[in-house]
Amino acid sequence: MNIDSIKNGYVIDHITAGNAMKIYEALELNKINAQVAIITNAKSQKTGKKDIIKIDEKTDLDFNKLGFLEPGATVNVIENDVIIEKKILELPDIIEDVAKCKNPRCITSIERDLKQIFILTDRENKEYRCKYCESSLKNEA
Repeated sequence: MNIDSIKNGYVIDHITAGNAMKIYEALELNKINAQVAIITNAKSQKTGKKDIIKIDEKTDLDFNKLGFLEPGATVNVIENDVIIEKKILELPDIIEDVAKCKNPRCITSIERDLKQIFILTDRENKEYRCKYCESSLKNEA
């Protein structure tokens, strides 16, 4: 298989095998006007298999959303065929509009335009709490 190198853009690497499409949809990569390559089940020395997403254009990526969905993934920022930055994603301290509060009595269930905001309360257990009602959200990633 031959996938061209990226001249300017991003390579999201070390995605858990099978999660690339979930990330593609969450980041709304279908709405950008750039070439996007999704590689699934690539060989990985660490995990055996991994997914990779290549985006052949600089665009706004939501690194908080990406860090929540795939902590431990890496993002290589590429300019003029050279990796200028490598980000190792971690769970963000705050996420907005990434997940929905499951508490039916939460104000976010009534006020539709209110942002869904969660605050990281336990990094080790990947646990977040709703800003408004304190309901727990566990990140299974």
